[in-house]
Amino acid sequence: MDENKDNNEEIKEYADGWITERKGTDAPMFLKAAFLIIPLGALTYFFFYMHGETFHSERGPLVQGFNKVSQTSDGFMYFVGALILIYLVILIAFAWRKFHD
Repeated sequence: MDENKDNNEEIKEYADGWITERKGTDAPMFLKAAFLIIPLGALTYFFFYMHGETFHSERGPLVQGFNKVSQTSDGFMYFVGALILIYLVILIAFAWRKFHD
């Protein structure tokens, strides 16, 4: 009976037991790497396609013409990119910090 009680104290349950976690465990390394890779990919994609697919052989001239007419706002786009970068820094700092129970 005491063994069962000690075992239950070591396991934390979330969502009515659907998610369990042992006390003192840290996030796996692949998850920490995913926290780094996914936002970096999003940031790269954002800056690469910020003004649309202007380099495409068929749609490129159409997108360039639309950009001239609509007068895209580079300042706003860089602001959104900076927000993504700030989110990335906060996420990495949170994911890689020392685990405290």
